[in-house]
Amino acid sequence: MGWIGETVDSIKSLQIRQVLTQAVSLGMIVTSALIIWKGLMCVTGSESPVVVVLSGSMEPGFKRGDILFLHMSKDPIRAGEIVVFNVDGREIPIVHRVIKVHERQDTGEVDVLTKGDNNFGDDRLLYAHGQLWLQRHHIMGRAVGFLPYVGWVTIIMTEKPIIKYILIGALGLLVITSKE
Repeated sequence: MGWIGETVDSIKSLQIRQVLTQAVSLGMIVTSALIIWKGLMCVTGSESPVVVVLSGSMEPGFKRGDILFLHMSKDPIRAGEIVVFNVDGREIPIVHRVIKVHERQDTGEVDVLTKGDNNFGDDRLLYAHGQLWLQRHHIMGRAVGFLPYVGWVTIIMTEKPIIKYILIGALGLLVITSKE
Protein backbone atom coordinates (compact mmCIF):
# COMPACT_ATOMS: atom_id res chain seq x y z
CA MET A 1 0.00 0.00 0.00
CA GLY A 2 2.92 2.29 0.62
CA TRP A 3 3.56 5.40 2.63
CA ILE A 4 0.62 7.40 1.22
CA GLY A 5 -1.89 4.66 1.99
CA GLU A 6 -0.57 4.31 5.53
CA THR A 7 -0.83 8.08 6.01
CA VAL A 8 -4.45 8.13 4.77
CA ASP A 9 -5.34 5.21 7.07
CA SER A 10 -3.66 6.98 9.96
CA ILE A 11 -5.68 10.16 9.33
CA LYS A 12 -8.94 8.17 9.12
CA SER A 13 -8.27 6.46 12.45
CA LEU A 14 -7.76 9.72 14.38
CA GLN A 15 -10.23 10.47 17.16
CA ILE A 16 -11.64 13.96 17.76
CA ARG A 17 -9.61 14.22 20.95
CA GLN A 18 -6.38 13.43 19.07
CA VAL A 19 -7.19 16.04 16.41
CA LEU A 20 -7.85 18.68 19.08
CA THR A 21 -4.64 17.74 20.89
CA GLN A 22 -2.66 18.10 17.66
CA ALA A 23 -4.33 21.46 16.90
CA VAL A 24 -3.52 22.77 20.39
CA SER A 25 0.09 21.57 20.03
CA LEU A 26 0.42 23.36 16.69
CA GLY A 27 -1.10 26.51 18.21
CA MET A 28 1.40 26.38 21.07
CA ILE A 29 4.31 26.06 18.65
CA VAL A 30 3.13 29.06 16.61
CA THR A 31 2.46 31.11 19.76
CA SER A 32 5.90 30.25 21.17
CA ALA A 33 7.57 31.37 17.94
CA LEU A 34 5.69 34.69 18.07
CA ILE A 35 6.63 35.23 21.71
CA ILE A 36 10.30 34.54 20.95
CA TRP A 37 10.18 36.98 17.99
CA LYS A 38 8.53 39.73 20.07
CA GLY A 39 11.03 39.10 22.87
CA LEU A 40 13.92 39.51 20.43
CA MET A 41 12.34 42.76 19.21
CA CYS A 42 12.28 44.09 22.79
CA VAL A 43 15.83 42.97 23.62
CA THR A 44 17.42 44.26 20.40
CA GLY A 45 15.31 47.41 19.97
CA SER A 46 14.88 46.49 16.31
CA GLU A 47 11.58 45.94 14.52
CA SER A 48 13.24 43.07 12.66
CA PRO A 49 16.00 41.51 14.79
CA VAL A 50 16.92 38.92 12.15
CA VAL A 51 17.21 39.52 8.37
CA VAL A 52 18.41 37.50 5.39
CA VAL A 53 20.92 38.97 2.93
CA LEU A 54 19.09 38.78 -0.42
CA SER A 55 21.73 40.05 -2.85
CA GLY A 56 25.47 39.98 -3.44
CA SER A 57 25.91 43.72 -2.83
CA MET A 58 27.79 43.16 0.45
CA GLU A 59 30.24 40.51 -0.78
CA PRO A 60 32.82 39.44 0.23
CA GLY A 61 31.77 40.31 3.83
CA PHE A 62 28.24 38.93 3.64
CA LYS A 63 27.00 36.60 0.95
CA ARG A 64 23.52 36.01 -0.35
CA GLY A 65 21.75 33.69 2.08
CA ASP A 66 23.57 34.81 5.23
CA ILE A 67 21.39 35.66 8.22
CA LEU A 68 22.22 38.89 10.08
CA PHE A 69 21.38 39.62 13.70
CA LEU A 70 20.49 43.25 14.31
CA HIS A 71 20.59 45.58 17.29
CA MET A 72 19.34 49.16 17.42
CA SER A 73 21.25 51.00 20.13
CA LYS A 74 21.05 54.69 20.95
CA ASP A 75 24.77 55.14 20.19
CA PRO A 76 25.54 57.44 17.28
CA ILE A 77 25.82 55.77 13.89
CA ARG A 78 29.37 55.85 12.54
CA ALA A 79 30.91 55.46 9.11
CA GLY A 80 31.97 51.86 8.52
CA GLU A 81 29.06 50.26 10.39
CA ILE A 82 26.77 47.88 8.54
CA VAL A 83 23.13 48.87 8.84
CA VAL A 84 19.82 47.52 7.61
CA PHE A 85 17.40 50.16 6.39
CA ASN A 86 14.02 50.62 4.77
CA VAL A 87 13.46 53.03 1.93
CA ASP A 88 10.10 54.76 1.53
CA GLY A 89 8.11 52.95 -1.15
CA ARG A 90 9.99 49.63 -0.81
CA GLU A 91 9.06 46.83 1.54
CA ILE A 92 12.29 44.79 1.43
CA PRO A 93 15.06 46.02 3.77
CA ILE A 94 18.54 46.71 2.41
CA VAL A 95 21.85 45.72 4.08
CA HIS A 96 24.68 48.17 3.32
CA ARG A 97 27.64 49.94 4.93
CA VAL A 98 27.53 53.53 6.19
CA ILE A 99 30.06 55.58 4.20
CA LYS A 100 29.21 59.11 5.38
CA VAL A 101 27.55 60.57 8.45
CA HIS A 102 26.37 64.18 8.50
CA GLU A 103 25.23 65.76 11.76
CA ARG A 104 23.00 68.81 11.44
CA GLN A 105 24.26 71.59 13.69
CA ASP A 106 20.84 73.15 14.25
CA THR A 107 18.92 70.01 15.31
CA GLY A 108 21.63 67.49 16.14
CA GLU A 109 19.93 64.94 13.88
CA VAL A 110 22.16 62.60 11.92
CA ASP A 111 21.92 61.95 8.18
CA VAL A 112 23.53 58.81 6.79
CA LEU A 113 24.76 57.80 3.32
CA THR A 114 25.21 54.10 2.55
CA LYS A 115 26.83 51.89 -0.08
CA GLY A 116 27.04 48.17 -0.77
CA ASP A 117 30.62 46.88 -0.46
CA ASN A 118 30.32 45.23 -3.88
CA ASN A 119 28.66 48.25 -5.56
CA PHE A 120 30.44 51.00 -7.49
CA GLY A 121 28.48 54.01 -6.23
CA ASP A 122 26.58 55.13 -3.17
CA ASP A 123 22.92 54.27 -2.58
CA ARG A 124 21.29 57.57 -3.51
CA LEU A 125 19.71 55.91 -6.54
CA LEU A 126 18.06 53.37 -4.21
CA TYR A 127 16.59 56.02 -1.91
CA ALA A 128 13.16 57.54 -2.50
CA HIS A 129 12.91 60.13 -5.29
CA GLY A 130 14.65 63.33 -4.20
CA GLN A 131 16.09 61.79 -1.04
CA LEU A 132 19.84 62.24 -0.62
CA TRP A 133 20.36 60.89 2.92
CA LEU A 134 18.82 58.37 5.29
CA GLN A 135 17.48 59.55 8.62
CA ARG A 136 17.45 57.56 11.85
CA HIS A 137 13.84 56.42 11.34
CA HIS A 138 14.86 54.63 8.11
CA ILE A 139 17.41 52.45 9.92
CA MET A 140 16.12 49.15 11.34
CA GLY A 141 19.32 48.14 13.09
CA ARG A 142 23.04 47.51 12.98
CA ALA A 143 24.53 44.14 12.12
CA VAL A 144 26.05 42.59 15.25
CA GLY A 145 26.47 38.99 14.08
CA PHE A 146 25.68 36.58 11.28
CA LEU A 147 25.12 32.93 10.37
CA PRO A 148 26.40 31.98 6.92
CA TYR A 149 24.13 30.21 4.42
CA VAL A 150 21.21 29.56 6.83
CA GLY A 151 19.01 32.11 5.05
CA TRP A 152 19.00 30.07 1.85
CA VAL A 153 15.96 28.24 3.17
CA THR A 154 14.02 31.52 3.12
CA ILE A 155 15.35 32.52 -0.30
CA ILE A 156 14.46 29.16 -1.88
CA MET A 157 10.96 29.18 -0.41
CA THR A 158 10.40 32.75 -1.65
CA GLU A 159 11.75 32.16 -5.15
CA LYS A 160 10.18 28.70 -5.58
CA PRO A 161 6.77 28.83 -3.83
CA ILE A 162 5.95 25.22 -4.77
CA ILE A 163 8.72 24.05 -2.42
CA LYS A 164 7.17 26.13 0.37
CA TYR A 165 3.74 24.55 -0.19
CA ILE A 166 5.18 21.02 -0.32
CA LEU A 167 7.12 21.64 2.90
CA ILE A 168 4.09 23.11 4.70
CA GLY A 169 1.92 20.22 3.50
CA ALA A 170 4.45 17.63 4.64
CA LEU A 171 4.80 19.28 8.05
CA GLY A 172 1.01 19.48 8.35
CA LEU A 173 0.69 15.76 7.60
CA LEU A 174 3.42 15.02 10.11
CA VAL A 175 1.60 16.99 12.81
CA ILE A 176 -1.76 15.37 12.03
CA THR A 177 -0.46 11.81 11.89
CA SER A 178 1.90 11.89 14.87
CA LYS A 179 0.50 9.86 17.75
CA GLU A 180 2.03 11.77 20.66
